[in-house]
Amino acid sequence: MSSMACRRRIFLKICQNPSFCSTQCYASRSFTTETCNSPETNTDGAQKHQYNYTGRRYVSKMYQNLGNIYPESSKLVCQSHKLFLYANIIQQCHVGGYNLLPLGQRVQDKLVKIIDQELERIGCQKMSMTTLAPAKFWKKTGRWDAMGNELFRLTDRKRIEFCLGPTHEEVITNILATGPLLSYKRLPMKMYQITRKFRDENSPKYGFLRSREFDMKDLYTFDASLEEATETYHTVCTAYKQILDRLGLDYDIVTGSTGNIGGSISHEFQIRADIGEDTIHVCKKCGFGANAETTEAKNKICSENPCELSVSSSIEVGHSFLLGTKYSEHFAAKCINKDANKNLYQMGCYGLGVSRIMQACVEVLSTEKKIVWPQLLAPYQFCIIPLESKRECLSIAESLSDELNKRSGLSGEVVIDDRDKKVTFRLFGAKAIGYPYIITVKDKALQDNAEFEVINTRNDDSTFMTLDQIMDMASTIQTV
Repeated sequence: MSSMACRRRIFLKICQNPSFCSTQCYASRSFTTETCNSPETNTDGAQKHQYNYTGRRYVSKMYQNLGNIYPESSKLVCQSHKLFLYANIIQQCHVGGYNLLPLGQRVQDKLVKIIDQELERIGCQKMSMTTLAPAKFWKKTGRWDAMGNELFRLTDRKRIEFCLGPTHEEVITNILATGPLLSYKRLPMKMYQITRKFRDENSPKYGFLRSREFDMKDLYTFDASLEEATETYHTVCTAYKQILDRLGLDYDIVTGSTGNIGGSISHEFQIRADIGEDTIHVCKKCGFGANAETTEAKNKICSENPCELSVSSSIEVGHSFLLGTKYSEHFAAKCINKDANKNLYQMGCYGLGVSRIMQACVEVLSTEKKIVWPQLLAPYQFCIIPLESKRECLSIAESLSDELNKRSGLSGEVVIDDRDKKVTFRLFGAKAIGYPYIITVKDKALQDNAEFEVINTRNDDSTFMTLDQIMDMASTIQTV
């Protein structure tokens, strides 16, 4: 047995798997491994091999930053926007419109999973509504004109008017109005979707923080009485807090304006950031919080005995509204109440900016040249970087990846940066992307008592660990 195969057996027992052999390591780098079965023969006499997917992920085969230059002199002033472009999280397609690239999609998928988990816990049902909303629905509520130029309007070949939905109050209310007449015993009804939304922003900027198309979670609730709708309102707001708490974010809940959505109560979930375009007034002492545009904020500032208010720029990531009957009355959407009478639904609507949350996290947690994700959202948990000059290091990196992928919750959470570049070059790129842990495989990994350098990118701590220590550490990592 070669010394290379021996090392692999010592460290990770790779040779116990008959589908691997020392002559096939290079083939595995393309996500596949040749089998050891007798090959078939093509018509031209060349051998044809069967390939099987190994589950390994190699940076050389992934679409991510493979040499972008950090925009030092860029006119971009938003740090998270710069980082997203540099690390290939997003790519601008047009002004206010961005392609979400594979790394960004993984992050967003994880965020969606967290949202789904918390909303399912409070009995919400997921659905999907049409993107094209009939103008007649919006005209019923008067918002066709009230929305102004922000509404993307279009006409089909039959000259019927539609809009690209920026929100779906009209569509969801029509569903309840034209569906079966529900008893109060079946309420509250809580239905939500996570879809692409469209707003023709006058001045789109800062990536997803103000874009013309974006992903949003919108939830709509229906109750038989105002008291029950208010209880539902507080239940949903508690779920919102749980979502943001799981991300480890510092946020404020403040009174917000009802705007063109309407309703009697409105709260915003805000993350403080210098780049934020909202201004909030908050007193941690008494719990007061309001958007500067609201009457509550203005009255509090002008009172004779003001609290210890702080004024901060912030990013709105969530908004809740207790709508009452604003929409149900236009559509005659009714239910059967406890008195066996028909009455209008008491509604609530609740938005979470999915793509905006993703970028807001990076804005407040990261440094100038390094993305720091909330642990649960990182695109991959581990990046393994083998020494470029020694073939044995790549073999060990592959074996280490296989072992990590076997751990509960870590399947698919490991990438190998197999590029023929200096370790320092690849380290810089891995930190910029925001992998929580980087493992370098160097000369110490080739010794009898093998050790690997493990870097915690959040604080740049570097520790040498044995294989067992890495596995113990990996068992503590939470994923979704």
